Amino acid sequence: MSDIPNDISHDQHAVRRQKLAELRAGGVDPFRANFSQTHFSAEALKAYVDGQDNGVRVAVAGRLVIIRDMGKSQFAKILDQQGVIQLYVKKDVLGDEAYAAFKKLDIGDIVGAEGTLFKTKAGEITVRAERIVLVAKSLRPLPEKWHGLTDPEQIYRQRYLDLIVNPESRQRLLLRSKIVARLRRFLEERQFIEVETPVLQNIAGGAAARPFVTHHDALGVDFFLRISLELYLKRLLVAGWDRVFEIGRNFRNEGISRRHNPEFTMLEVYQAYSDHRGMMALVKEMLQAICRDVIGAMKIKHAASGQEIDFGGEWREVAYKDLIRAETGDADWFSRSPAEHAAAAEKLGLKIEPQWKDFEVTNEIFSKRIEPNLIQPTFVLNLPKELCPLAKINQADPTTLDVFELCIGGMEIAPAYSEQNDPDAQREMFGQQAGEEQQSIDQDFLFALEHGMPPAGGMGVGIDRLCILLTGAESIRDVILFPQLRPAGA
Repeated sequence: MSDIPNDISHDQHAVRRQKLAELRAGGVDPFRANFSQTHFSAEALKAYVDGQDNGVRVAVAGRLVIIRDMGKSQFAKILDQQGVIQLYVKKDVLGDEAYAAFKKLDIGDIVGAEGTLFKTKAGEITVRAERIVLVAKSLRPLPEKWHGLTDPEQIYRQRYLDLIVNPESRQRLLLRSKIVARLRRFLEERQFIEVETPVLQNIAGGAAARPFVTHHDALGVDFFLRISLELYLKRLLVAGWDRVFEIGRNFRNEGISRRHNPEFTMLEVYQAYSDHRGMMALVKEMLQAICRDVIGAMKIKHAASGQEIDFGGEWREVAYKDLIRAETGDADWFSRSPAEHAAAAEKLGLKIEPQWKDFEVTNEIFSKRIEPNLIQPTFVLNLPKELCPLAKINQADPTTLDVFELCIGGMEIAPAYSEQNDPDAQREMFGQQAGEEQQSIDQDFLFALEHGMPPAGGMGVGIDRLCILLTGAESIRDVILFPQLRPAGA
């Protein structure tokens, strides 16, 4: 079945195609036209000098979204990258022939307009159009003006229409781009080098996840789409690049939910001569900079709970084990037997799989009962050593790691480690992996470590989740321009 929806507007489609045919018969092909744009809409509005009507010339372009016919004049609005600006189209200014041509235009057509700025009686800055150029004919009508796209499936499949007719989606996804730009600038200001590492990898390493597999015909071998950025970035620490970061796509062949998409964006940051404590300071400063410079507020409303999240206040630090003890009400939890843990977890309403290791039972309590309630910024420290073989063991408690998980809004936003740089310890930790999901061992990475990697702090920030949090989105699909979907009708 085609991904193109059933055409319920065939009459309008036919009428618009007829208009196109008439234009071409008259020697006008809009798809061969162009227009020299001098201002985006917001720039044009700022260029107006109050009290000086018709003193500033502009050339704007965009999609017609509103046309109000007033006989010998019309008000229209066009939508461009920055927003909407109004046009005033008058017959005796444009000329009879050009005005007649304008009146044949449809909502959705893309035009350029040149003229001067003035302010209407209603106080709206407007372009008094002296010239209109049709540069693309819309052959299909836009969704109905007042209702836009309301079917979630159609919103995601036809994001191009969603961005035209739904201002909320448009603003949210533009905000995502600004968030990413500020992240990049923040790190560059601190002498981090942005790099790009392979998407196709021989070993699916750096995380415990099911990879996508593809085949390289020329080399005659299978490759994995990367599940993590980590191991190649650490190779660069070995190479002497002391501060590196990458904003890149990861791919995990796993489930889809409100917080999970099989293709997602991660920021990973590695800083030599730092540790997980250094990463705590870095991520706090980074998120506060985004709130201040992009969101414009240090407090945001958490969409799911209705609580106000304060990024400018104290960020809580709490040990993983203390959270588990508090949730279970058992001060001796970590001296109990696996059978006692499983029974206690089931009493808490959790479904425990019989093949799970003991640490996985405990972590299920954290994931399902604790993390969803961590709304304010919280650094969860010293996770069990079984959860990550790439971090340093905590010297005070060898059953835990020098790591944190930053949880905000009931979800993990950023994990960070004091990175393991002892090649022998790293090899041993890879070999001791347990549980349902284990990482592949990248022998070349271990070989690189044997050449010496400086002590370092490393951190990952889930860009999609961060954008869910900061934009008030309900689902990860709302902050991804083109999320993965089943084929239509499948």
